[in-house]
Amino acid sequence: MSRVYNFSAGPSMLPEPVLKKAAEEMLDYKGSGMSVMEMSHRSNVYMEIHERAEATLRKLMNIPENYSVLFLQGGASQQFAMIPMNLMDKNRKVDFIHTGAWTKKAIAEAKVIGTVNVVASSEDKNFSYIPEDYQFSQDADYVHICTNNTIEGTLFPQIPDTGSIPLVADMSSNIMSEEIDVTKFGLIFAGAQKNLGPAGVTVVIIRNDLIGKHSEQLPAIFRYATHDKEKSLYNTPPCYNIYVAGLVFEWIDQLGGVKAIEATNREKAKLLYDFIDESKLFSSPVDKRYRSLMNIPFLATSDDLNKKFIAEAEKEGLFTLAGHRSVGGMRASIYNAMPVEGVKKLVDFMKKFEMDNK
Repeated sequence: MSRVYNFSAGPSMLPEPVLKKAAEEMLDYKGSGMSVMEMSHRSNVYMEIHERAEATLRKLMNIPENYSVLFLQGGASQQFAMIPMNLMDKNRKVDFIHTGAWTKKAIAEAKVIGTVNVVASSEDKNFSYIPEDYQFSQDADYVHICTNNTIEGTLFPQIPDTGSIPLVADMSSNIMSEEIDVTKFGLIFAGAQKNLGPAGVTVVIIRNDLIGKHSEQLPAIFRYATHDKEKSLYNTPPCYNIYVAGLVFEWIDQLGGVKAIEATNREKAKLLYDFIDESKLFSSPVDKRYRSLMNIPFLATSDDLNKKFIAEAEKEGLFTLAGHRSVGGMRASIYNAMPVEGVKKLVDFMKKFEMDNK
């Protein structure tokens, strides 16, 4: 079978040039006589890979020197626990803007450590919008948001101003999809398997003054200070995943950086949203003001048509379009690696499907 257009929410498709480069270097990385999968994480050849990946990420996101970049394991879900363990240090209280399934999981983990205050929630409308009416607690140790909601298809249109309170952001599904100002955040974290690389590595970008606030009772493996001091090499890192992520970073850089990627992402999203808005068969469950650039849920007029659409789409090489069970219908995840041609093919198929099912 030839390669398909994979609209999965994650693990998602990777850029084809990255896959080809990784394939070329699979058995012999740059004359080392071994795969990156096989080499010691303490070796000079691996350290060059590791350091280049961090340097390219810093360049692309314009990460200031007073922020550390960590390559960790455990996914974003482990960060739901590590963040309160490390940052809920003073008043043991955190504010949340609750916007979907991933903040729900993060709230549950934070409650294990301290007090959670949900300052705003969009649960009343099935998380189809982003709340904008809230007031933060003056004694919160930090504020937690999910900038892009993979399941619900919503995006923060602007970053909340938390003043002196550190802002923590789960950017798993939209990191490097558009330009952001890193200095607005105390900590950014993201599982790699949507925009950065293969599953298995998690990127944490943390302001240095937030490192070292942990309790002495916290095991060393869960301390940001441990991983910062050891430059993400306290234990064996997911070396191959970091290597592939580094190739993705270089691919973005060669395309013109995050600014260029954002322009393409906006073009892709507009193509799909414009058709959905004009369609008589398909509709969007998301408030237009808060639509994601990355994850686009949509519905046909009946469950039977939804199932028929998904089945017929696969025959056209359009895969993994089933929506999450909490939303239903379909969802097209159009991350950085999804080419414009893939979205055009999807829209063309949607037009044909609508004509055939009047």
